[in-house]
Amino acid sequence: MKESSEPTGGTLLSAISQVHRMARRAVRQAWEEDPLPPAQSELLRLAADRPGITVADAAQELRLAPNTVSTLVGKLTASGLLTRSRDAQDARVALLTITDAARQRLVQWRDLRADLAGQALARLSPADRLALTAALPALLRLAEGMETRDRAA
Repeated sequence: MKESSEPTGGTLLSAISQVHRMARRAVRQAWEEDPLPPAQSELLRLAADRPGITVADAAQELRLAPNTVSTLVGKLTASGLLTRSRDAQDARVALLTITDAARQRLVQWRDLRADLAGQALARLSPADRLALTAALPALLRLAEGMETRDRAA
């Protein structure tokens, strides 16, 4: 049986996951502060992207139980990284906003990650860098196609 030179969905996502995992590990090793657990980091990034998001919407977006998100909110609030305020129309609804300290932390993390990735890219051959550059538009279209499919389901 002839092997295909085309990547399968599984091999492609496995490679992307490995890059993501290694990037996260490299940043955690270089990070001078205590890193947040992944679930807290995800919630913090989501609240940064969507200021005022509700706990229920965050739970749905992260595909977690609302009580799990409430626990994460409590931990991030206690750490001074997240604020919880009440919705003016419905006092039972909590709105989530990141603090300035969280914003700085996210920027520092992003900058460190970009710097470490840039260093790794610089160690690659010119042919590998060119191949990665050429693949970027297709990877972005793939992500968009998966997101569209996810919303249609």
